[in-house]
Amino acid sequence: MLLVEALLLNVLAIPLLARIAWLDFKTQKITNRDVLLLLCLGAGRLLLLSLQSGSWWDMGLSAIAALLLLVAFFPFWVLRKVGAGDVKLMAVMPFLTSGSGLVLFSMLLLVFALITVTVVKAPFMLPEGAFRLYIQHMDRKGVVPFGVPISVAAICTVAFQIYSYSLVYGFAQG
Repeated sequence: MLLVEALLLNVLAIPLLARIAWLDFKTQKITNRDVLLLLCLGAGRLLLLSLQSGSWWDMGLSAIAALLLLVAFFPFWVLRKVGAGDVKLMAVMPFLTSGSGLVLFSMLLLVFALITVTVVKAPFMLPEGAFRLYIQHMDRKGVVPFGVPISVAAICTVAFQIYSYSLVYGFAQG
């Protein structure tokens, strides 16, 4: 039964991640409220899974990974290469994706970050219109909404975890 509640917390995280991506794209801001809510959803999910399995390995691994990401990204914030919201969002991701999903999240983040940078730095590849003008404006300002690829990679990772857990849970019941 705890697995169902953990999956529900994962499902609730997806629209919040989509909201973060959209707001970061539009305003280049990630609110502390959204990051804190993601932290609560992720930590609650990890707590439920740890209670079910009797192992606290994923919780500990996620806490260590979050601390390492916070320390690793902090200098980039000091140098104004990324925003504070991006740093906080990255630090929360290990709780949301859990230790076992960090590899998949990292690979997806690399792909989506490369796509984002390519689109921002080469807007001529986009069709004409307001979207292209907006991307050119971001390029002139030197702003890249890094919360977008973080959120999209997290959505894909969480969706994969939901799918995997539902398969395992479905086979266990059948």
